[in-house]
Amino acid sequence: MEKRIWFITGVSSGLGNALIRAVVQSGDFAIGTFRKQEQVDAFNQSHAGKAFAIKMDVTNFDEVNKGIDAIVEKFGKIDVVVNNAGFGFAGSIEEASIEEIRNVFEANFFGALQVTQAVLPTLRKQKSGHIIQISSHGGFKAMAGFGVYNASKFALEGMSEALAGEVGPLGIRLTIVEPGPFRTKFAGEGFTLAQRKIDDYQLTAGVFRERIKGVDGKQEGDPHKAAQAIIQVVNTENPPLRLPLGKIALATISSKLAHVQKDLDAWGEVAANAVFL
Repeated sequence: MEKRIWFITGVSSGLGNALIRAVVQSGDFAIGTFRKQEQVDAFNQSHAGKAFAIKMDVTNFDEVNKGIDAIVEKFGKIDVVVNNAGFGFAGSIEEASIEEIRNVFEANFFGALQVTQAVLPTLRKQKSGHIIQISSHGGFKAMAGFGVYNASKFALEGMSEALAGEVGPLGIRLTIVEPGPFRTKFAGEGFTLAQRKIDDYQLTAGVFRERIKGVDGKQEGDPHKAAQAIIQVVNTENPPLRLPLGKIALATISSKLAHVQKDLDAWGEVAANAVFL
């Protein structure tokens, strides 16, 4: 069977790093992005013939387009696209500055959107491909103190759910991956906090800030098992639109669904009566 070509953003650590290694071990060819040239050089030197790295900042539109064009020219196709690059952010909605919020959205939403738009012409021409959007259980259920990050992932999920309906008839598949807490650098050096602190939010957003600090290195999720799960989804004939990963993610999403159903049951009659008779 011909090797598939995977394109994975943000492979310097965490899930992206685990996934690119797993893809190589599976026998497929993987292309990953780093933000520093020295990382690119080191990776290419140690993975010659099995994987390839390029320098790309997903928030730089020109860099994204040039990078995708170069990949297609060099390898002729892209079979699987994984939008993994991004970062975490904690702070109440009021504490977060507009600049901080824009930075989160640039990486977590617009970066993924730009990569997706750049690869779609190739996938449409091929009439095949699988887009993997790395979201979060926080992209399905919001949490006090995590609202800016939640909003960026909610946006990613909304765009991706619509896109799945648009490209499905063209032979292109899409899966939204929703990990819970995984033992990566997400809660450590890859995490940022709102610079402003407001005492009134100490029992809500403040509690969340402290919780994040305490879980680094203790999360339940195994990134290597997550990588295998993603490969399994790509290999299946009928992949899901959403793939939660981890026991906490399953509990988070189930609780959100139950809460929404409770509101529908309690207020359904009011909702139904808000129409012309």
